Amino acid sequence: MISPVLPDVLAAGLRIVFCGTAAGTVSAARGAYYAHPQNKFWPTLFAAGLTPRLLVPAEFASLPSYGLGLTDIAKTTFGMDKQLAAGALGRRACEAVRAKIEACQPRVIAFTSLTAGRSFLRRDAGFGEQPERIGETSVWLLPSPSPAAAWNWNEGWWRALADSARQQRSSTAAAEG
Repeated sequence: MISPVLPDVLAAGLRIVFCGTAAGTVSAARGAYYAHPQNKFWPTLFAAGLTPRLLVPAEFASLPSYGLGLTDIAKTTFGMDKQLAAGALGRRACEAVRAKIEACQPRVIAFTSLTAGRSFLRRDAGFGEQPERIGETSVWLLPSPSPAAAWNWNEGWWRALADSARQQRSSTAAAEG
């Protein structure tokens, strides 16, 4: 079996699991998710209130302590989407993501690009929450934080996801209390 480029960061009971297409070249070289210096992932987590401080890519394994997780559709290859081998984002890879999400049951899976989300859903889709569910897990599509996708960047969708996650947590706490 081929080793993953980056390990999954998954656990039961997470609020949000972020799922990209594949590790970028810089991330693969540095052994950390969203490691390109111009990637907006880490600053956006902090700006949206999903982490209490600005984390650096090397701290990716600490995300479960904040209720967050990480994975990619294509686990054994890296590069920009257009550089990935045919089938890297295909049915088998997407079924593997679905199985991971069914196993750990986060409240939300958030695809960190339209390409990742559309590959998983097997349909055209826009940003935001989608009608599909994976068990009880809601599905979101977010603008890519990659510097290569700067033309499409909109932090508002990330903030909407964070607000939704906070509302879910408040609703769950009220129901349990």
